[in-house]
Amino acid sequence: MTDAPAPASQPRNPLHGITLEAIVTALVAHYGWPGLAERVPLRCFSTDPSVASSLKLLRKTPWAREKVEGLYLFMLREQRRGPRGGA
Repeated sequence: MTDAPAPASQPRNPLHGITLEAIVTALVAHYGWPGLAERVPLRCFSTDPSVASSLKLLRKTPWAREKVEGLYLFMLREQRRGPRGGA
């Protein structure tokens, strides 16, 4: 039985098809470097930050990448909820 269908392409995974560079860029656009450094305390976000230096660290450090991806998913959920109604 080698004719099994190929697995589906993860339609419910919000990270599927999104590059790490796009994630970092979106987070910086939303929070700014200081806000990102506050939420994920990494030196590459607080000291002379750049997308290139961040990508270099995140590709080598799985736990840091997980934190950044988690923050990105949190940001997406907050954006879907829309602006909070103020008084």
